Amino acid sequence: MSGGVKFGIVVFPGSNGDHDAYYACKKVLHQDAVFLWHKESDLQDVDVVILPGGFSYGDYLRCGAIARFSPVMSSVTRFAAQGGPVLGICNGFQVLLESGLLPGVLLRNATLRFVCRHVHVRVENAATRFTRACRPGEVLTIPIAHGDGNYFTDPETLKRLEDREQIVFRYCDAEGAVTAEANPNGSIENIAGIINEAGNVLGMMPHPERASDPALGWTDGQSVFRSLLEEFLSRATGEPAGLAGDSLTSAGRGRR
Repeated sequence: MSGGVKFGIVVFPGSNGDHDAYYACKKVLHQDAVFLWHKESDLQDVDVVILPGGFSYGDYLRCGAIARFSPVMSSVTRFAAQGGPVLGICNGFQVLLESGLLPGVLLRNATLRFVCRHVHVRVENAATRFTRACRPGEVLTIPIAHGDGNYFTDPETLKRLEDREQIVFRYCDAEGAVTAEANPNGSIENIAGIINEAGNVLGMMPHPERASDPALGWTDGQSVFRSLLEEFLSRATGEPAGLAGDSLTSAGRGRR
């Protein structure tokens, strides 16, 4: 692994969060990052796959419905089945649902309006490879930008998500209270992000890559990426999570 993590950012026609994700991985966290074109099937030996936000294939039919048939998604599905970590952000979350890598659907926002603003999300499960750098119940401030972010699933699936701690993020207020007023899109149970049963595929509507650069004044989104880095570093060094995180922070600052 050469002391770092290689991120692969998938580019669909209509993606608009691909360069943001690349910048967060390459320029902010100083890790290797490559773009993965939707027509290609080679994942270029990446360690992590990111499905970015945007409007893949113009969001025709349904958001993410066409992207699921792209050649790259066949490779992403195999990568996920082998335990590879996959992060779907906004439209990427929609693609994961359409591909069957996560359960449920994303409907039109309850207001029927596009919502673009910063929101608060509470970390419901801090034991995942995407949230291990967070504290249980920690409130993160991360932006959203979507018109179809209303997560819904049937009661049986919802209970299974609850029982197996697959709900990773919930919309909340600044104090961490999960309220109807804090829900920007009408998602059932204020769900902002879920993970698969194996724990290696995360879909979330908020954009952590857009809250990662200190120059913008928002850095809470770094927690998601640093969690992944800490996971890989702890496996490579055999150190406990805390020690691995300390090593990453000191070493990462000097990487270019």
